[in-house]
Amino acid sequence: MSAQSIIIDVVRSRFPFCIVWTPIPLLTWLFPFIGHMGIALSSGVIRDFAAPYYVSEDNMAFGKPTKYWQLQPSFANGGWDSSIIEASEIYKTHVHNLFCDNCHSHVATALNFMQYGGSNSWNMVKLALLMAWHGKYVSFPAYVKTWFPFFAIVIIVVCILIFF
Repeated sequence: MSAQSIIIDVVRSRFPFCIVWTPIPLLTWLFPFIGHMGIALSSGVIRDFAAPYYVSEDNMAFGKPTKYWQLQPSFANGGWDSSIIEASEIYKTHVHNLFCDNCHSHVATALNFMQYGGSNSWNMVKLALLMAWHGKYVSFPAYVKTWFPFFAIVIIVVCILIFF
């Protein structure tokens, strides 16, 4: 694997060997650590479980990624692309559920298939926490897109409580 093939290209939304994240309007505004997750093939093309019986390719359900976490392809024991493709085929038969069988579960299934890091115990909670810890914003505007609505709501609520 050449270094050239794992370069992030934010403009083209190419994130090879990455888990990617984007805010969900309204939900992320209230709970800024909750968002939509996908996983990219070695080519950087993103796959995400976007709706019941639908795994999108190269078109994330809630817009371009605002955060990414690039993983090490050498830690994928079961084959990176084949594991993502297998997880995607399985999730094309699933009903999407906000709380338990969702985009995070799709990514966890892919990581479990590839036994990433020698583990097959990936789950949505672990991924959410690790993305919050390891994720990098693609740009300052992406950071603002994620956090501005939350802080605006907090300021409005505080002002209402103070002045009314």
